[in-house]
Amino acid sequence: MSERVNVRVLLLFGDQAEIVADVPPEERAEPQRYPAAEIAEALGVPASELPGMRLTAEVGGDDRLSGWGRA
Repeated sequence: MSERVNVRVLLLFGDQAEIVADVPPEERAEPQRYPAAEIAEALGVPASELPGMRLTAEVGGDDRLSGWGRA
């Protein structure tokens, strides 16, 4: 069974989106990068709209996120 978590897109870095847990800054781990196009396609928005978005994602067995949705 997978777990859904709340995350936030901090910014775009080239073609990558920097993703962090949607928690106070002092509780966050280092940002993780994911392909912005993959996230944008899942949400049906242009990649340029991703920064600042609050999302949900599924945590896989390898701790990678997938199954993006709007929070």
